[in-house]
Order: sequence, then C-alpha cells, then structure tokens
Amino acid sequence: MSQATARPWEAKRTDETRQIEAFLEKAGFQQVDAYRYNSASIRIRVIDPRFEGLSDEKRDAMVEPFLDQLPASTQEHIYFLLTLAPSEHPEAASKATKDERVKMLRKQLINAEFEDPVPSTL
Repeated sequence: MSQATARPWEAKRTDETRQIEAFLEKAGFQQVDAYRYNSASIRIRVIDPRFEGLSDEKRDAMVEPFLDQLPASTQEHIYFLLTLAPSEHPEAASKATKDERVKMLRKQLINAEFEDPVPSTL
C-alpha cells in the first residue's frame, strides 16, 4: 500500500484557511485550496470548470463577491488568488497539445509557486 505524500502547502493550512475553503466550496466552486503563506498573507487557489475560456479578470469577478463576505480581518490578508479551469491544472497538461501547453505555461508557473511556496522572509 502506497502512502500519498503531503504537498508542501498543505502543512500551512489553518482553521481560518479551511473556513475559506469551505465557504467557497459551499458557494459552488468545484475545488478550493487555501493556506497561510506567512503572518501577513493568505493564498487561495480556485479550480472550476466555469473558468474555461474566461479572462483572469472575469474569473476574479466571479470569486471576489464571495471573498467580500469574509471577515475583514481575513480579507485584508488575502494576497494571492489563482483561478484555474480544470484543463489548466498541471494534471491535465499531459493531455494537452503543444500549443495548449505553451498557453498554460504562465498559469502552471504560478500554480507551481502555490504548490511549493518559496519560504517567506516574515
């Protein structure tokens, strides 16, 4: 039996970030991951099929009204919001064409920083 290895960001989850995940999932987003990067910032990744083909601005506009409902003390710490369509997630990249992979590169680099964050100086 193999054991799954925890991803580095998962150790940074807190009660507060789990509440963000639960709130956004209850709002209908397919997958939400959040963690506290350091004492001053929270990172959030939302993966949802409704983002397919939309600009970052339109995606953010779908999520931000829900973030605005969070406590002000939480809102002020949200520093990083990554919105991905399932086809942009690295797990889907192996099925993409070369041209599609080139277009996904930026999102994948940002996602890589989410998955394995550079240590904070705070």
